[in-house]
Amino acid sequence: MNFTRWSARLPGTQRRTAAAQAAIKARAQSTETSGGSTDGSSTDDAAKSTGGERPGSTGTGSDGTDSGTEDSGPTPADPGEADGGATADPTASDQPGPGRSVPDQAVPGQPAHPDEDASDTPTVPAARSRPHAEADPGPNTDADSGFEPERAASQRRRAIDALPVRALLGQVPALAAVVYGPEHRIAFVNEVYTQVFGPRPTGAAAREALPELVELGLLPLMDQVRRSGRPRTVKSRRVPPQPGATGSRRRPGYYTFTCTPITTSGDSGVLIFAADVTDQVEAVERLRASERRQREAAVTLQRSLLPQELEQPDDLRVAATYLPGGTDAAVGGDWYDVITLGAGRTALVIGDVMGRGVRAAAVMGQLRTAVRAYARLDLPPHEVLQLLDGLAAEIDASQIATCVYAVHDPNEGRLSYASAGHVPILVRDPDGTVHRATEHTGPPLGTGGWLHTSGSLPLPEGATAVLYTDGLIERRDADIDEGVDALEHAFAGATGSPDIICDRLLRALGISEDHDDDVALLVFQRPVRTGPDAELFHNAALDLLGGTEAAPRARAFASGVLASWRFPAELRDLGVLAASELVANSLQHGTPPMRLLLRRTDRRLIIEVTDGDEHLPRRCRAEPADEAGRGISIIATIASAWGSRRTPGGGKSVWCEFALPGT
Repeated sequence: MNFTRWSARLPGTQRRTAAAQAAIKARAQSTETSGGSTDGSSTDDAAKSTGGERPGSTGTGSDGTDSGTEDSGPTPADPGEADGGATADPTASDQPGPGRSVPDQAVPGQPAHPDEDASDTPTVPAARSRPHAEADPGPNTDADSGFEPERAASQRRRAIDALPVRALLGQVPALAAVVYGPEHRIAFVNEVYTQVFGPRPTGAAAREALPELVELGLLPLMDQVRRSGRPRTVKSRRVPPQPGATGSRRRPGYYTFTCTPITTSGDSGVLIFAADVTDQVEAVERLRASERRQREAAVTLQRSLLPQELEQPDDLRVAATYLPGGTDAAVGGDWYDVITLGAGRTALVIGDVMGRGVRAAAVMGQLRTAVRAYARLDLPPHEVLQLLDGLAAEIDASQIATCVYAVHDPNEGRLSYASAGHVPILVRDPDGTVHRATEHTGPPLGTGGWLHTSGSLPLPEGATAVLYTDGLIERRDADIDEGVDALEHAFAGATGSPDIICDRLLRALGISEDHDDDVALLVFQRPVRTGPDAELFHNAALDLLGGTEAAPRARAFASGVLASWRFPAELRDLGVLAASELVANSLQHGTPPMRLLLRRTDRRLIIEVTDGDEHLPRRCRAEPADEAGRGISIIATIASAWGSRRTPGGGKSVWCEFALPGT
């Protein structure tokens, strides 16, 4: 026996050979499981995948003897023996040579042992053995990616598909019932349904056994679902508490019912599924209640900021209306005001703050207060808007407001105005002709960088004017000019007092309580005075050129006019003194031409002096030794009110008023 055949009988060599054969068998089983072939080509591939063969390897026959060539010397200790021969070197070559015999297991299809199947026996020994878990990871299994094997997933799906319908509906945390037939006889009700409505007998008709569905009006819906084969849903139906209910069932609940058709080979039915939406409905109700409270607070704030009672000038009849938006709309920033300026003049204001809610109402209140303060300065309309423009930017740069400021002077019979981005004023003459004030309109308040200008419109006796906000005319489906045209047409035919005109305009333009925007409307009218009423209104004027004779002429003129108006002696004396002091002040501090104007209304006496100087007088404290400076103090003491202003053509006007007895 040579060294090679002898070395094959060593225990280490035999252990390595046995381990290699075990690895080959495991690999063959893995290849068969994954769809591999056991022919020579696949086995060669398997052998190559295990590392191939190395020169100098030994092969053994069926008797365990070496069939290869001789080694050059003794084989050194193999590292694989340290671990029990689990990783042995290849033991044979795939081609026979001189002095070699082909192992039995190298014959394709022939088993290595009589009791082994040919399909389990590889044709080529593996290069190294591996543990079985590493050699055969299994089909479609990736330990690193964590994917579930396809076969196991398929088994789980089949298990879910096999679940009975009753078991599924019984575990659903919602009301579920199944009925069948034209009478909707009960086939199944789950436990949740029983907890809410009580047990229901199987096979009974729904009309008798399901009274709760009858009360909710679901039976006609179930008939429709059964006929059409289409599901239907009704949302948030209120279910009253049932007798004997406990816990949360003792209060009313809200459910959304869905009726789904069920068709079988025998008959058709309906699946009734109801989801409890009580919490959602209550949350919505709480939200709506909160919104109602906020809206009521905003409306209360806005109404408190609007005039509680309109001032009624001597020469105008005024009426106003404010309607907040519908219940679903937040309150806006519309406002209006009527301000008595003195000397028979009246300021009329309307505005609209963009936006909604308490913030818009608060900005509106600040602007309205500022307008009243600026109006006391008796400035021209465009100067008032100029001051408001800067104030609006300081209050809130993100809030933009529109405004119209108009002043009526009965002595001139005209309406001077300025507009900051607001809808135009409409004036109707006594003959029904309507004029639209489209000029002298600047950008809205708060934009800055614009110089406003004033314009004027005639307002004779019998004329009527209307100021309004865009909520009256603006519609989502129409241009705003169309709304102005509709208002102009309605205004041309609206006659009567200002109150009646307000109501007619609101009805003509379809404004109701459900309107989605705030509406502010201000109507003023200059009445025609005839008969005894006309005797209460008189005007008298005297032009003065200056000089020493101006003061005596003014006193004589005032005395005669006041006597003709049949004033009491005390009031006549006060009127003459006031006229003398105003003329004297104008002679000393003003420039010609001068004019003395006396005017009587049904409630007051007005004395006014104009001149060409723009310097406005101020009330000052005169020292006992001073010979001048007491004129304005005397006027302020004896008159009900006094004031001064610059006139449009240059110059100034100083005036005072006396309340008539009995007013």
